[in-house]
Amino acid sequence: MSTFNSRCPHCGGVNRVPTERVCESPSCGKCQEPLLDGKPIEGTSLNYHAILKSDLPIVIDFWAPWCNPCVGFAPVFEDVAANFKGQVRFVKINTEVEQQLASEHQIRSIPTVKVLKNGQLLDVINGALPKSQFEQWLRSALSK
Repeated sequence: MSTFNSRCPHCGGVNRVPTERVCESPSCGKCQEPLLDGKPIEGTSLNYHAILKSDLPIVIDFWAPWCNPCVGFAPVFEDVAANFKGQVRFVKINTEVEQQLASEHQIRSIPTVKVLKNGQLLDVINGALPKSQFEQWLRSALSK
């Protein structure tokens, strides 16, 4: 059985998640909060491909800590993640740390947000948006 480690977005605890159980909405062993829903999770080379197997659509924010628009967009991304809890899985990938994933997705500018469903790209947008515009874009992307 293959597993990956995922940091809890609520308490920061590290949890080992069997890849076969990603679709079962695993909870944190420490705080019992959902590991993969309600807040953006940290995407890494170790958990990314398992997350892609999710039944839910995935919204990925490619960002970097030195990027002011990325830092300003982070609260918007987190608020929208809370609004779509249980409907969409939100992932943040730090392009400085996960350069291989950024390269795999051909990220040329940040922030870049991609929406995938069943591993297929539905839509992509470059740049930060206000919350209402981001939600509108996301709803449109999910309806494709």
